[in-house]
Amino acid sequence: MENYDFASRIHEMSTKGESFVVATVVKTEGSSLAKPGFKVVVYNDSIIYGTLGGACPESVILDEARKVLDSGIPKTIRIHLEDAGKGIEAMISKQVEDEIFVETFCGGTIDVFLEPFTPFERLVLIGQGGRDEVEDYLVLLGKKLDFKVTVIDHAPVLNETPDELISDLAFDMKSFRFTKDDYVVILTKGERDIEALEAISKFTPAYIGLMASRKRAAHDFEVLREKGVSQEFLDFINTPIGVDIGAITPFEIAVSIASEITKRKRERRLAAVPEIEKTKA
Repeated sequence: MENYDFASRIHEMSTKGESFVVATVVKTEGSSLAKPGFKVVVYNDSIIYGTLGGACPESVILDEARKVLDSGIPKTIRIHLEDAGKGIEAMISKQVEDEIFVETFCGGTIDVFLEPFTPFERLVLIGQGGRDEVEDYLVLLGKKLDFKVTVIDHAPVLNETPDELISDLAFDMKSFRFTKDDYVVILTKGERDIEALEAISKFTPAYIGLMASRKRAAHDFEVLREKGVSQEFLDFINTPIGVDIGAITPFEIAVSIASEITKRKRERRLAAVPEIEKTKA
C-alpha cells in the first residue's frame, strides 16, 4: 500500500464530510501476516481500503470500528489468533475488555489502534438581517467551541466572519440539508420562524433552539401543527433558548445559548460511550 493512496482516500472521505475509521496495526507477536503499519479504512460497515494481513483479524474489525465511531473515542484492541480449541476456551474464560479471540490456525496476536473520523459538528445560525449582537457573538463562540459556523442570513451585519455565509435573499430554506451533527439556532425574530422550523422538521439535527417569547413560540407551534409538523419534533425545540444564567446583555444571552449547546453536545457523546467506559471515567 502506498502512502499517497492512503492519504488520497482519507482526503476524499474528509472532503465529502463522511464518517469513517482508520484501523492501524501497531504491534504484532508470534505468527501473523500483519506487520506494524498495516492499515484499513472502514466506511459503512465495509473495509474500503487496505489490509490487516488477512480475513482473520479483519473479520472482527467491523464491529469494533462501529463502536468507536459511535463513541467518538479511539482505542487499541488486541486480537488473539488462536486455533479453534484454544479460541473457544479463551472466549469462555477470559472476558477481558478490548481483547478479542478469533478461531484460526494463524496464531499470534495483533494490536490494532482504531481512530474515528467524523465530520465537523456545525453550528447553523438562521438570522433575519440587520445588526444582531447575539448572532455576532454566537459566531465568535461557535468557532471557539470548534464548530464549523454557518450563517443563513440575507443581510447580516457581523464583526465576526463565519465559516460559511448564505446571504441570498431568495434562498429557499427547504433546499438546505441539515445533518444529525448540526446545532441550529433560529434568530429570525418572528419573520421566518415558521419557514425555518418547517424546513428543519424534515431532518433530525442534534439541537434546535428558537429565540422567541413564550407567546410567539406557542403561536408558531400552533401553526406548525396545522401544517402537519409532529408534536415529537416540537417537543425537541429548546425555547426559551439557553441555560438560565440570568442573562441580560447580548453577550450573556449568547453565552447561555452556547452553554446549552455545549451541554447537549457532551450528553450526546456520553450517551454513545459503552457502560464499561463510563465506569472507568
